[in-house]
Formats: sequence, structure tokens, C-alpha cells
Amino acid sequence: MYPHTEITQKIIAAAIEVHQHLGPAYHESIYQRALAYEMTLQNISFEQEKEIEVSYKDTPVGKYRLDFLVEEKVIVELKAVEALNDVHLSQVLSYLSATSRKIGLLLNFAQLRLVDGIKRVIQ
Repeated sequence: MYPHTEITQKIIAAAIEVHQHLGPAYHESIYQRALAYEMTLQNISFEQEKEIEVSYKDTPVGKYRLDFLVEEKVIVELKAVEALNDVHLSQVLSYLSATSRKIGLLLNFAQLRLVDGIKRVIQ
């Protein structure tokens, strides 16, 4: 079983709802706004564009923004690309490491069926 399964199932259901209405043709920012709205409708607690500090050898070297941090537990990274690749996976793994979270969802809205574009990433 995955960590925080109940939360990830709610996020996936909200993402599927968005995808069913919009389809696979839009830019990532459209899906991000639509998913934020859908999670609000479904009373899912989240922070959008959550800023995180990136450190190198205990020294802050910059900041990055997560697409979503849901329920303070799950990182959600959105894409709208032809196919997910290792760079996208590495990106989520880096976010998990930087935030000490255990699970992330990588959602690629450019798929004909969103279920084919969902990847759970475990740290």
C-alpha cells in the first residue's frame, strides 16, 4: 500500500474530473488552475505554488515552487507533455527529498486517458 492512499485517491479523482471536462489539449497552467478549483470544490486542503528552500551542504542555494502540496503530505507535480520521462521523475524525487515528504503524484494531462499519465513517486 502507498503512503497517504486516501489523500492520493482524492487528488486523482479530482484530476480525472478535470481531465474529463477539459481533455488533453491545454497548457499545464490551465490544468493547474482547474485542479485548484476542483480540489477546492471537493474540500481538499492544498497550497498552490508552495515555495520550498533548496539547500546544498546545509547552505540555502535557492527556492523552487511546487505545483501543489496537498494536506501537508502529498506533492503534486503537473505536466502536459507527450510522455513523462526520467527528468520528470527526478524532479519529483528531488522535491520529496527537499521537503522530507514520502509521496508525490506526477500527473500528465496530455494523455488521452489521464490514468495512463499518473505516476506515484515514493521516497
